[in-house]
Amino acid sequence: MHEITLRTERRTQLLEITPQVEEALNGADGAAAALVYVPHTTAGVTINEDIDPALATDIEAAMEKIVEDEWGWRHDDADGPNAPSHMRASLMSPEVLVPLQQGKLALGRYQGIFFCEFDGPRERKVYVTALR
Repeated sequence: MHEITLRTERRTQLLEITPQVEEALNGADGAAAALVYVPHTTAGVTINEDIDPALATDIEAAMEKIVEDEWGWRHDDADGPNAPSHMRASLMSPEVLVPLQQGKLALGRYQGIFFCEFDGPRERKVYVTALR
């Protein structure tokens, strides 16, 4: 397993991590797939278009609109009232599975892997495992 460390800058932020995942898979020739996993309850990972950076900004805005901060949330923990962050993360996934072809990510032409922050800014981890 390889660990990627990220630092987010905003409460809601999508960061493309495809290059870091590819680097973590260096030497994975012979593996069938890559598991990309986020070990946080207020973050996730997704695959989407990586050509136009405006799309990531649109997704960030949509997640904040779909799950509004002003609802009557009851959850409150040491990090503060972050129930909307948990809900937004639940709409994403904590993992993606990507097939590998000759040790390289077999993503579609316009696809990239994005880390999805919903409770930042924070330092975060992403785990990458080559599955054989």
